[in-house]
Amino acid sequence: MTAVNEAHTAKNIRFENNFILLTVDDKNYKIDVSNFSKKLASSPDSVKNNYILSPSGYGIHWPDIDEDLSIDGLNC
Repeated sequence: MTAVNEAHTAKNIRFENNFILLTVDDKNYKIDVSNFSKKLASSPDSVKNNYILSPSGYGIHWPDIDEDLSIDGLNC
């Protein structure tokens, strides 16, 4: 299990096919989301784009599929 190390500033979250593109602490990342969540990767765009960023920036939640990914867990 990966421990949450610190708060992050995450923004500009968007998807291109199975990749999540986001900016974390002013660095841009392109991550194959299927490596972290098959459920999210197979979801339609309407589900992928309906997310909640935690106030401290430690993670992203998709309420439609009850999926959570931590920023540290994404290796950002």
